[in-house]
Amino acid sequence: MNVLIVSDSHGLTKELQTIVSRHKQHVDAIIHCGDSELPSDHEALQGMLVVRGNCDYERRFPTDLVEERNGVRFFITHGHLYNVKMTMMNAYYKAKEVGARIVCFGHSHIAGCEQIDDVLFINPGSIFLPRMRREKTYAMLHINDNTTTVYFYNIDGQLLDDLTTTYKIQ
Repeated sequence: MNVLIVSDSHGLTKELQTIVSRHKQHVDAIIHCGDSELPSDHEALQGMLVVRGNCDYERRFPTDLVEERNGVRFFITHGHLYNVKMTMMNAYYKAKEVGARIVCFGHSHIAGCEQIDDVLFINPGSIFLPRMRREKTYAMLHINDNTTTVYFYNIDGQLLDDLTTTYKIQ
């Protein structure tokens, strides 16, 4: 299973559509972790699972989503309501509460992933204003029978090997 994950696009449409176009033939789901700053019916968001971020004024976006794909449960949130800039524990407890194995979030604009116990946290960074590195980033999650790999790309579609991480499925 492949899942494309973006966040914090802050009004960018052409770039968002380019990323989706680049990967749409090879993904089972596309997630936007909030702060799109676009209306829910905007064509750049069509076919995506989208949550509302702190800069989104569209009330039709939910603040959180729990979504299951191919037997894997995702908890999707922007992160501002879970204080993700300070700790992963609030999002961890919510993931455990809803039975999610993967948490997708944004808000900090810092690309990265980490596993806490059996919960994998993925922040794709920002395609608008990255923090902690220069590259504007997004992520691709690949799950097979034994491993989960999170690949990070810059906005031009170049793989960022230093961020890419593989985890054994527990």
